[in-house]
Amino acid sequence: MYKGFKMKLYPGMEEEYERRHNLLWPEMQESIHAHGGKDYSIYLDRETLTLFGSIWIDNEEEWAKQADDPINRKWWDYMADIMETNPDNSPVSQDLHLVFHLD
Repeated sequence: MYKGFKMKLYPGMEEEYERRHNLLWPEMQESIHAHGGKDYSIYLDRETLTLFGSIWIDNEEEWAKQADDPINRKWWDYMADIMETNPDNSPVSQDLHLVFHLD
């Protein structure tokens, strides 16, 4: 199933966000795949600093387990200085409702 969500960058962090993702740790890639994630994209609205993500996941239950993966937690800590986060450093994220998809 496709999952869509949005997050928010802090002002001036656009290039740093992109730089960090261009250097995504291999173990973070493995974590995403191990929890059923693939075909993952993140888009930036430069006017609002809103990030729009889309990912194919095998199922919600397996994907939810990634939140407790130590590598994922380390990634959240690494990203916390450039984007809006919750007290546990997870990104403030809002799920989006899929209204159309075409393969």
